Order: sequence, then structure tokens, then C-alpha cells
Amino acid sequence: MATFPASRGGRPVEGGAGPRYSKGWILVATILGSSMAFIDGTAVNVALPVMQRELGATLTQLQWVIVAYALFLGSLLLVGGSLGDRLGRRRVFVVGIVVFAVASVWAGLAPGVGQLIAARALQGIGGALFVPGSLALIGACFTDEERGKAIGTWSGASGLMAAVGPLLGGFLAEEFSWRWVFFINVPIAVVVVVIALARVPESVGAAGGRVDWLGGALATFGLGALVYGLIESANRGLGDPLVVAAIVLGGAGLAAFVFAESRVRSPMMPLGVFRSRSFAGANVLTLLLYAGLGGTLFFLPLNLVLVQGYTATQAGAALLPFILLLGVLSRFMGGLVARTGAKLPLVIGPAVAGVGFLLFAVPGIGGSYWTTFFPAVVVFGLGMSITVAPLVTVVMGTVDPTLAGLASGINNAISRVASLLALAAFGMVALVLFNGSLDTRLADAGVPADVVAQLEGERVKLAGAEVPAGLSPALAATVEGAIDAAFVDAFKGIMVIGALLAFASALTALVAIERRPVPRASPAKQA
Repeated sequence: MATFPASRGGRPVEGGAGPRYSKGWILVATILGSSMAFIDGTAVNVALPVMQRELGATLTQLQWVIVAYALFLGSLLLVGGSLGDRLGRRRVFVVGIVVFAVASVWAGLAPGVGQLIAARALQGIGGALFVPGSLALIGACFTDEERGKAIGTWSGASGLMAAVGPLLGGFLAEEFSWRWVFFINVPIAVVVVVIALARVPESVGAAGGRVDWLGGALATFGLGALVYGLIESANRGLGDPLVVAAIVLGGAGLAAFVFAESRVRSPMMPLGVFRSRSFAGANVLTLLLYAGLGGTLFFLPLNLVLVQGYTATQAGAALLPFILLLGVLSRFMGGLVARTGAKLPLVIGPAVAGVGFLLFAVPGIGGSYWTTFFPAVVVFGLGMSITVAPLVTVVMGTVDPTLAGLASGINNAISRVASLLALAAFGMVALVLFNGSLDTRLADAGVPADVVAQLEGERVKLAGAEVPAGLSPALAATVEGAIDAAFVDAFKGIMVIGALLAFASALTALVAIERRPVPRASPAKQA
């Protein structure tokens, strides 16, 4: 295994002769660390119904179990990246892993949903420290020629590890307890910390000055208020004063964040990095494509379980072709970028993913998985497999190496924020589409007005809406069929929106990504 010379400026600062610090161990540590975040996210989604039953949680509380994690992870990734550049990427990576493990224990022991949400928020903080550090360590410790293949290996292996998340979550929640979904992180964390301290070199960036806590606070506040407003709009309506106030405050907080970043001495997101056309374009592409991805991964399991009749484990297995394709092809694509450049795959990949979104909008209710959802999963997985490694390579290769942690943090934050906003906004759109379709179908079926009135309080559950008690078997079947069909209509609408976002991201790559992007110097060097 290759070793590192002692150096600074974005490169390792420990190493020398001998096998102690090696690139192989860096990949092992970063893959296992990243896998904790991937597995946790997918496994928790599968375990939500069991959590709701045991904790007596409301639908809104369940949403916050997901949102609390995503909010702090997405808004503080930039802080995590800049902390790694300043204090040492390995050091911050290890601290993040430890915080995540402690929060996982807290979540597993939580006596009520309030503490579970708080523990999930702490998990997000821990993730914000180690997630950007994973790619930053790769970016700092591998040469330009090696980086594409290393990132492809990281993407593929992490994706394969993530594949077990839905299956593991369903199995643990059904056979043991949902609490084991969190406890499983602890042994993984121990292994990662041991490897990182023993076999991974420290590396630092050239960035100096104070950590931009103001920027982190403004980003968290702005995103939190905006997401709260979008989630509550499904219950209260967009015209509700509380919803309007939350959205306005969220927008103001994000505007203040951008303003602050242009004024503070050591911003966590120096606006100068966006002077690179390819870097800016790659992040716009990420925002558009991952918004569609977030909507798909949220609504597809609901369709499969609540409408199509899949079990939770079967719903998780339905996505295995997507994850396996990502794992198998990402390493190949990472190596291909070094020879052909990233522009072409970043145009083709999102366009293919867009076709996959449209294929998701084809199936109705019933039918074999292999003729309904399997083709969509395969095409969508192929598109994402073509995209992921080239996208990460562009992001890491268009900034000064001393800002590797910053670049990783920005792109990771944008992908997480895109999914977070999609979860809130698409829910509102889905509810509008669902209600419109349900009204039409109930009217066409001649369902009595009093029965329609009894459904009003159930509509916010979408496909989980319960048929009013006391109906005749025939009428109950009619209402249940209308609910399922209305959800499928809403699902198709969401998939079409996802396709439009994917096609827009392909157009962004065509216009903004340079075939051979040249790294820009850090803002400090440009000054």
C-alpha cells in the first residue's frame, strides 16, 4: 500500500516511510463512516411505522424524526467542512463519528418521541462533522490521477453498504425492536475510530481565521423556518399566518446567510468559490437532481407498501437494482472521467435518470414488480450511476486542494438541502394532487356527501387514510379504491416533476460544465 510524505496545504501532515498510513485504509475508514449515515437514513424510514405504534407519535412528529436529522446535517455540513480544513480533517472526522455514535445510543434508549427527535438532531450534527470529512480525506490524500477512481470506489462501496439499510431496518424493527436500528451504529463507529486513529494520516487546509458560527446559525435558522412552513402548509394551508410568517422568516434567514458570507472575514462558504463555472454548475445540477431523488425515495415506499401491498422489507428490496447498479458502475465511471472528462456523463446521466422518473409514472395499481417498477428502478439507477462519480469529481477538482473540505461540505449540503426541501414541498404538491383526484373519483362513484365529509380529517395521511367505519362492504371497497387510485395519481405527478428537474439538471451540465475544468485558487490566494 502506498504511503504519504509529510506535507501541508491540503495534503497529509503525517506519514513517511512504513505501512502505517495508507490509501487503502483511508478508503476503508471513509467508506465505513459514510455508510453509517447512508444505512441510518434508509433504515429509519423503514422503521417509522413501528416507532409510531410504540411511541404513539403523530404524523407530524414522525416527519420531524426525519427532518431534524436532515436539517442539522444539511445546514451544518459547511461548518463541518471548514472545521476539518482548519483543525484537521481526521480529527474532525473522528469527533463526528463519536458524536453520531453517542446520539445513536440516545435515540435507541429514548423513552418518548420528543427525546428521539432531539437525538436525531444530534445525529445530524455528528454527521455534519464526518460526512464532508470522508471525501475531504480522499481529496487531500490521493493524487489527481488517482482521485477519480478512488471516489468511484468510495461511491460504489458506500452504495453497496447502503443497500442493506432498508432490509436491515425492516428486519430489526419487525423481529427485535426499532431501537436496534440505532444501536447497530455503535460497533461500526468503534471500528471506524480505531482505523482512523491508527491508519489514516491527518491533513489540514491552508484556511485560517475563526469558524463561521454566524453563518451556520443563519443557515440552520433559515432552512428550519422554511421547512417548518412548508410542512405545516399541508395542514394549515399556504395562506395561514403562521405558515406565511415561517416561510418569510426562512427566506430572510437564508438571505441574511448569503449577506453574512460576503462580509465576514472567514466565511464558511466563501462566495468566491462559485466563480468557477463548473463548480457553480455542478452544485446547481446537484440541487435539481437530488430534489427529484428525495421525492422519489420518500414517495416510492409509500406507494409500494400502502397501495401495492408490499411488505416493508419487499419495498426496500425493490430498490436493490438501483443501489447495485450504483455500486457496480460508479468505480468504472470514476476511472472513465480521468480519460474523457466529466461533461458528457453529466449531460447523459441526469437525462437517463429523467427517463427513469417518467417510467415510475407508468404503473397503476397491481401487476408484477418485474413489469411495473423494475424497469423504472433499473433506468433510474443507470442514470444516477453515470452521474454520481463524475459529479463528485468535478466538485472536488475545480477548487484549490486546500479547500477540499469546503467543496465537499458545500456539495453535500446542497444535496441534503435539496432532499429536505423536496420532502416538504413535494408533500404539499402531493396533497393538492391527491385531494383533487380523490374528490373527482368519489364524485364519479356517487359516494354520499356524509361519507366524503368523514374523510376530511384523513386526507393528510394520503394513502394511509382510513375508510370510515360502518360502511357497507361495497361502499368501503369503493372508497378504499378511490384513495389508492388518488394516491397513484399524486405519485405520478411527483414523478413527472422529478423528471423535469432531472432534465433541467442535464441542461445545466450542458451549459455550465467545462469538459476539462481547471481548479481555481482559493479566495485567499486570489485576493
